Amino acid sequence: MADAPDAFELTAAQARVLGALLEKQLTTPDGYPMTLNALTTACNQTSNRDPVVQYEPTQVETTLLALKAKGLARVIHPGSGERATKFRHVLDEALDLDPPDRALVCVLLLRGAQTLAELKTRTERMHPFAAPTDVEDALDRLAERDPAIVARVDRAPGQREGRWIQLLEAGAERRAAVTPSVTITPTTRGATGPSELEQRVAALEVRLAALIESLGDLAELPEATTDRGM
Repeated sequence: MADAPDAFELTAAQARVLGALLEKQLTTPDGYPMTLNALTTACNQTSNRDPVVQYEPTQVETTLLALKAKGLARVIHPGSGERATKFRHVLDEALDLDPPDRALVCVLLLRGAQTLAELKTRTERMHPFAAPTDVEDALDRLAERDPAIVARVDRAPGQREGRWIQLLEAGAERRAAVTPSVTITPTTRGATGPSELEQRVAALEVRLAALIESLGDLAELPEATTDRGM
């Protein structure tokens, strides 16, 4: 078992790759371990992902090698009669995760901060929790570890309840604290008021920051200027 989850300091790409490996292991075991192409497709899904990304196979492969160096992934070399190299995660071994833990960590890695109700619904195919209290009990156990694997973030303005995040990814808590949650009600459906627009802009800014972080030196934004005549 690893000494400290926070020592992993996962990048956004590493969190996405680990989450995709976890998801496919739990939902489509016949296709697991995964080839590079299959894993790239899983990372780039438009459903059950937040944010949606477009990784190239070379980026996924580089990320897998980084995860292998962290002791979180393994390479399965082709055996007799096989041609493709495959990959698997060992996050459950590194952190001693049982089935409920794996389901919750998987969904948190793939979709960011979520409420208890969202987590119960989205883990159904991986591990069916009988009641929301069972989800909360499992999260509490993960949060009480030393160091913690998940944490509860306070309810933000406009939200009805607090959300939960995973702490394996570097900066996850900071991003969750500034990411708004837009709730559509009967009185606001179909209307885009100033507050909702501001929330959408803030959410886009957070996603852009995460994208720039994952690209590193490859991303170079132009400097802003207020003088349009220049």
